[in-house]
Amino acid sequence: MKKYIIALFLGLSAMLQAQNTLSGTVTDLKNQPIKGVSVYASELHKGTTTDENGKYTFSNLPNRNLKISFTFVGFATQNKTINSLQKENTLDIILEEAIFEMDEVIVSTAFNKIQSQNVMKVEHESIKNLQRKGTATLIEGLATIPGVSQVSTGTSIGKPVIRGLSGNRVLVYSQGVRIENQQFGDEHGLGLNDSGIESVEVIKGPASLLYGSDALGGVLYFNPEKFADANTFKANFSQKYFSNTAGSSSSLGLKTSTDNWKFMARGSYNTHSDYKIADGNRVTNTRYNETDFKTGIGYSNAKFSSVLRYNYNELDLGIPEDGPEAFGADQSTSKKTGFPKQGVFNHLLSLNSVFFFEKSKLDVDLGYVANDRSEFEDSNVAVLHMKLKTFNYNAKYHLPKMGKIETILGVQGMHQTNTNSGEEYLIPDAVTNDFGVFGTANYEWNSNVLQAGLRFDNRNITTDAQGIAGEEGSFEAIDKSYDSFNASLGYKTNLTDDLTLRLNVASGFRAPNLAELTSNGVHEGTNRYEVGNSDLETEQNVQTDLNLEYKTDHFEFFVNGFYNHINNYIYTSPTGAVIDENAVFDYIQNNAKLYGGEVGLHFHPHPLDWLHFETSFETVTGEKQNGDYLPLIPANNWNNTIRTEFKIKNWLEDGFATLNVSSTFNQKNVSGFETESNGYNLVNLGFGGTVKLGKTAFDVNINGNNLFDKRYIAHLSRLKTDGIPNIGRNIVLGVNFNL
Repeated sequence: MKKYIIALFLGLSAMLQAQNTLSGTVTDLKNQPIKGVSVYASELHKGTTTDENGKYTFSNLPNRNLKISFTFVGFATQNKTINSLQKENTLDIILEEAIFEMDEVIVSTAFNKIQSQNVMKVEHESIKNLQRKGTATLIEGLATIPGVSQVSTGTSIGKPVIRGLSGNRVLVYSQGVRIENQQFGDEHGLGLNDSGIESVEVIKGPASLLYGSDALGGVLYFNPEKFADANTFKANFSQKYFSNTAGSSSSLGLKTSTDNWKFMARGSYNTHSDYKIADGNRVTNTRYNETDFKTGIGYSNAKFSSVLRYNYNELDLGIPEDGPEAFGADQSTSKKTGFPKQGVFNHLLSLNSVFFFEKSKLDVDLGYVANDRSEFEDSNVAVLHMKLKTFNYNAKYHLPKMGKIETILGVQGMHQTNTNSGEEYLIPDAVTNDFGVFGTANYEWNSNVLQAGLRFDNRNITTDAQGIAGEEGSFEAIDKSYDSFNASLGYKTNLTDDLTLRLNVASGFRAPNLAELTSNGVHEGTNRYEVGNSDLETEQNVQTDLNLEYKTDHFEFFVNGFYNHINNYIYTSPTGAVIDENAVFDYIQNNAKLYGGEVGLHFHPHPLDWLHFETSFETVTGEKQNGDYLPLIPANNWNNTIRTEFKIKNWLEDGFATLNVSSTFNQKNVSGFETESNGYNLVNLGFGGTVKLGKTAFDVNINGNNLFDKRYIAHLSRLKTDGIPNIGRNIVLGVNFNL
């Protein structure tokens, strides 16, 4: 079967005449060839690996500059730019052994620089490393990155928080497309599965220059799984078991490529029962089931590269009851959700195309997102049913380079419709249109980089009238238009060979969302009657970021500091009135500020090449203009990890063992309707590697999270008001077979 599939793709591409080629040899400092080095051209979504002689070959390359990366475990990544490719090109590479992480190409920023050349400090983390921590969900893994946390509802629903900002203030991108899934709701999760995702990039701070409205607090940018190397076929199967929830996670993927064509498909299924707290009780109806399917097909030649991807995600989510009902008499491990529950269906279709010209290129992303969300109270008839359909477009033209100056001009927009068909209306039927235009330039000399940009945006929101004016669930028709100009300026320099300084000042904005403009009813889960305000103005912020980074062969240290001032910050405030035993809250605005940062180090003592010590501390404070604290500000956290790397004879390679202690401090700085939280310490263990038994090889991962079964309540848990603790001890066993 494998031979037939490869033959089919070879046949399709045989008709295409090869043009430019690139070949070479990869060796170490002793001039010995290195087998298995990954050679990848990200613009073409094309990769290959070196053979036993360290040789590699690329064909059908464009007549222009091209970035190529060379990566291999234990060696420093080499990133090369080939200028003005000719018919035949040769590039030999010498890789040096290295201890620390690779210098990754950052996709989420304008010029796709490697991190050491990037003006902004962007956190890059592979999904493989997050999975090695034994986390059950994608958002749980993201919350281990310094500066990132989550607003959670049990183990199934998590919303990202970046430096104290969440909801519509954080944008999420997948497959190059912004995810729109009614993210204003606290009980509305990401709707993304970690299978089929290669890595995540976290921009901590306003990114409106590239992404427009809602990138006020930052961006999570998920890079999809890479296609197979040219002329290969790959298949893999992974399975995880979670002791606490009697949960299971399964994933099967297939992919193949020729020099021009590439194809992949991956299916996954997750199922979990109610999670168990430290005393052994299960929190009723925190069970959930998830089905995920991803597929993609791509083509590239010397003139253009195009990739079409599709992602289907289906969630069946139980919603835990309030108060004493949270620990029901039925302490079962059933996976069938009870009432109340949510049913969420997400469709994501994306098309990325890059057109190569002699000295420039055009990068176009088109996306369609359909979010179908239903809420069921006590039967399979949805009381609330919302359909959100979003079409995105994003075009960036990279002008010819002028000396040391690179310039990008771009246009971006969105057309979105929201429709209701249930008995209850959370937000009205509405149409939203975005349009933005921007320009940015990058000037690089010696070890210095200066980057600046300017952008204009318009958002128009039109809603339909609904219900009887003055009654619960009624909405007045509105037609609002919001304009915003934003700018950014960043500077990066090497103060010494080992010390890097980055300084960035950027503005961002967020237009009010439909809930803030139109709400008129009880917000379930908060026991608040919320009243929207159609006169709300655009949130506008300016943030200053400072990053210092010191790196040698055996020691890394970083410190990040930020100050974020927000005009017209939108929040809810009690009016003193009560409707049907629910306190009434209005949406109002006030200026606010957030400040804090992260600090950390990574120590690798010589000659103990197998030992690593990593530590990081993060803090954020959020205040209104009157001195009151902002809601949903995460507690300070200190994270410490000892990691060892080893090999056991001929049967375990790339072995690792980790001991992690995560210390979360008291959170006493709370808003008027929040409660204070006590601190806690969690101990986590991990062990794994690649097991080789004859010709069979597979990856294994064993984790013990919250090993001492600590009873604790996270400050940003939505179950905190009912005194419901977070998950207790969880043993995770995972295996991954490359078939």
